Amino acid sequence: MPLVTIDVIKDAFTPEQKQQMIEKVTAVMVEVEGENLRPVTSVRIAEIEGGDWAIGGQRLGGADVRAMATGTDG
Repeated sequence: MPLVTIDVIKDAFTPEQKQQMIEKVTAVMVEVEGENLRPVTSVRIAEIEGGDWAIGGQRLGGADVRAMATGTDG
């Protein structure tokens, strides 16, 4: 019974994007483990508060992630 946890910065992704993550990660897990385990394959998204996540010593928030995704300055 696999459990996949995806850590993201809060407000970085829309509900629709999070749903896509859940569906696609589930599909990959089922491809590896077999269709019979689909009913017990869990995917959860854990949202980390903006500013509680840093890369290279720089704190990030949801707007920063969205800016990276779109190639803008945020």
